[in-house]
Amino acid sequence: MQQQIAVITLAISDLARSKRFYADGFGWAPVFENDEIAFYQMNGFVLGTWLQAGLEADMQRSGLSHPGAFALAHNVATQGEVQPLLDRLAGAGGKILRIGDAPAHGGFRGYVADPDDHAWEIAWNPSWAIDGDGHVTFGV
Repeated sequence: MQQQIAVITLAISDLARSKRFYADGFGWAPVFENDEIAFYQMNGFVLGTWLQAGLEADMQRSGLSHPGAFALAHNVATQGEVQPLLDRLAGAGGKILRIGDAPAHGGFRGYVADPDDHAWEIAWNPSWAIDGDGHVTFGV
């Protein structure tokens, strides 16, 4: 079976607030949106942000909780890009969880939560190549 993820969908409470974080913070534009969901075309998959009630109805599951026991990650090309992006995301409605610093295993990273408390790691790793389309290759 092919190793791929097609869509990651995050439950959110306010679509406009969420779009501000992703558009003003990351600079991403939705490729589709309506009154309860926004989809962002990523490099090889789609990120969805869906009002929690709609996602719960679609899943036939209630009580989705926040924050999740996971972190999404966005890698950048240089160490110097980490903290400015964390700051920009905080200015777009996010909350810095950890300022940029160097972990023992190498590279440089920090964490920010989106307005719905989904954690994002902003990272630079000199061993992870990023091509022109934004695809990251593990341990090059």
